[in-house]
Amino acid sequence: MQRGNTKHGAVVDDNLRREALWEVRQVDPEGEGARGGGAPVGMTADDVEARSNLGRYIPMASLPGDRDDLIAGASEMDAPDEVLDVLERLPEHVDFGTVNEVWAALGGRNEDPARRP
Repeated sequence: MQRGNTKHGAVVDDNLRREALWEVRQVDPEGEGARGGGAPVGMTADDVEARSNLGRYIPMASLPGDRDDLIAGASEMDAPDEVLDVLERLPEHVDFGTVNEVWAALGGRNEDPARRP
């Protein structure tokens, strides 16, 4: 397939990556992959999926930002109520620089960089 333009914005690139991940998960639903684990060390496939679902509704323009910035950005992206409810649980007046930081503040597990495969 040939495309007229190979440069995309960050949002389009993220959507294309998500579509590719979705296609891979359809072929390999357990996330086993070539490594035999699919998920990064320190995370389960469910952790990765949940963090991804959250990150889908946190626009880069909202980062760094505090709880109110994240909720406003998610609202602009028509986030479902369950995502907005989760963001409401974040502490007030704390700036988050990445989705990983948001995820960790909500009690989620991120990769363990000390234990690379």
